[in-house]
Amino acid sequence: MKKTFVKDIREKDHVTGPFLITKKEAGISKSGKPYLNLRIMDSTGELEARVWESAEEIGKNFQKNDVVSIKGFAVAYQGGVQVNISSAAPVSESEYSIRDFLPCSPKDPVKMMAEVESIISRVEDRHLKGLLSSIFNDAEVRERFIIAPAAKSMHHPYLSGLLEHVLSICGLAEKVVDHYKTGINKDLLMTGALLHDIGKIYELSYKRSFEYTDEGRLLGHITIGVELIEEKIRLQKDFPRELAVLLKHMLLSHHGHLEFGSPKRPKTIEAIMLYYLDDMDAKINTVQSLVNNNEDGASWTAYQRIFERYIYKGSFKKEEEKPEEQKADGKKNGMPSLF
Repeated sequence: MKKTFVKDIREKDHVTGPFLITKKEAGISKSGKPYLNLRIMDSTGELEARVWESAEEIGKNFQKNDVVSIKGFAVAYQGGVQVNISSAAPVSESEYSIRDFLPCSPKDPVKMMAEVESIISRVEDRHLKGLLSSIFNDAEVRERFIIAPAAKSMHHPYLSGLLEHVLSICGLAEKVVDHYKTGINKDLLMTGALLHDIGKIYELSYKRSFEYTDEGRLLGHITIGVELIEEKIRLQKDFPRELAVLLKHMLLSHHGHLEFGSPKRPKTIEAIMLYYLDDMDAKINTVQSLVNNNEDGASWTAYQRIFERYIYKGSFKKEEEKPEEQKADGKKNGMPSLF
């Protein structure tokens, strides 16, 4: 259904088609007329939008986070583009895919889930394999896990981002275990990697926008994840208590520090590895997103509070030498000066 995308809209374009409304605010213009201050979004980006005429009447047709079919005209706005909307009508959920309106992982979620199943098949410990099978064969858990983002706005903040993040950590874990060879319970590490963020499937809402659920705000994904694992462990026969404690410790400590939300700090080799791999993958994904966003053509990002620094995006260019420097170099090298 989606034909016109935000990334393709240019000044003076006639804009028609469905968009997700991510902001809806009523205002009064300088002439005293009501207007709507909107923001429209799809999987390629967001744009400011306004309704200047018949704002109250048009505004009755939709709410924030609705998918709406609009007609409008793109105009220049603060160095970019704004869409002035002349009509808007809600679109039935049966007529669109939410993947057209929210950012998505560039990787195929079906193929990624097949990779998860392949990892589970290689787990040798029967208790851990049984637990993983129980969790990922749960229809509700599986459906949510396939589509959930890994975060609202930080790392992997897009549909299937959680799945992508988990697989990335599993890939890193494989390499780390192969590097250190001994003293690591690989099955436990891989199980912790697969399940460390499982609580995010209930912590986050991602049906029409990325928000926190009430459960997510009140409990957080670590608590939700531990409760889910405990519930599934109770269904397993003779699941070793020590193994359960070690696995739950990995979830409880995977943020590494108390001030970063971990109820416990990592105290086993598998928990320490998971913390560092999780932290690295989250940070690298964030940096990659910053570096790959080159809409402004700048060589540096804006200041990033999370890293407490600017991030260099590339395109290093040596500054041109000044005439005085050229003269000095010419004299040093015995070259005649032209000036």
